[in-house]
Amino acid sequence: MEGKLVRLRRYEPSDLDELMRFVNDEEVTRNLGSLLTLPVSRLAEEGFVENVSRGSHNDHEFAIETLGGEYLGGCGLHRIDWIDRNAEVGIVIWKKEYWGKGYGSDAMMVLLRCAFRKMNLHRVFLRVYEDNERAIRSYEKCGFQREGVLRETRFIDGRYLNALVMGILAPEFRS
Repeated sequence: MEGKLVRLRRYEPSDLDELMRFVNDEEVTRNLGSLLTLPVSRLAEEGFVENVSRGSHNDHEFAIETLGGEYLGGCGLHRIDWIDRNAEVGIVIWKKEYWGKGYGSDAMMVLLRCAFRKMNLHRVFLRVYEDNERAIRSYEKCGFQREGVLRETRFIDGRYLNALVMGILAPEFRS
């Protein structure tokens, strides 16, 4: 699945070395939630890559790469609810030199196109910490709207942060 800047594809075992370069970088993982608060071992990441390579009925993870084939990060649709037709989305651009240059927004648009046009989902939502202004701007650029606030859900740097819930509906994406 391709956009203007990136391609989404399934993870491959060959992604592991590149993934290990970033998965323990605190600046990169700061906004990913408690899952990556503590250091991650190579063995754990091997399990992750093996798991997501196979895919699942309720979770779809993709590697993000440039159109030239450079691995940049990952994104996915999580906890897909096939009855209510919704899913939570997550995304990370591991390589800092690509931050703020449109690669994340392009990857999100490709993922939303898949969610709404291929999978026939009705709603996609996400949670983003209130101080992650770059991500919030990117999500708004992609059409997400603020839906609510989860108060003091994440402890980072000695303080609790609110998480914004943002969502987009299929008709909003199509317009």
